[in-house]
Amino acid sequence: MAEDQIPHPPAGFVRSGNRGPFSSHNGPYFHRAEGEATEQAFFALPRHANGLGIVHGGMLTSFLDGLLGAAVFRATRRTGVTIHLSVDFLHMARVGEWVLGEAKVTRATREVAFVEGRVYVGGHDVVRGSGVFKLMHRRD
Repeated sequence: MAEDQIPHPPAGFVRSGNRGPFSSHNGPYFHRAEGEATEQAFFALPRHANGLGIVHGGMLTSFLDGLLGAAVFRATRRTGVTIHLSVDFLHMARVGEWVLGEAKVTRATREVAFVEGRVYVGGHDVVRGSGVFKLMHRRD
């Protein structure tokens, strides 16, 4: 397999579109629209890793932030902007692995949403996190 070739995604996942420039550059990302939780995934390429071949913590944090934001939008139908993000690193993800994540909103008010998520590979959690997102209002 070529260095930047991505195998077929896990069952039910399709390639995501309509991502901003930052996410499009760091992806591609995939999503699955089933069940209660918001689910996303990416295939760890060499460009996602540090010099040890381990997926960089910044990549995992960015993926988690986007995952939590997607959960906020799915639950509230409003765009959320991160105002607090808490990340716990639990294990490693390596180049050549599918990195998956799931998140759900635990509470939403008129102004903010609280969300929790996890990023995992195989049977182990790599990152767990939570966030608070400011719910944006449309301008007239």
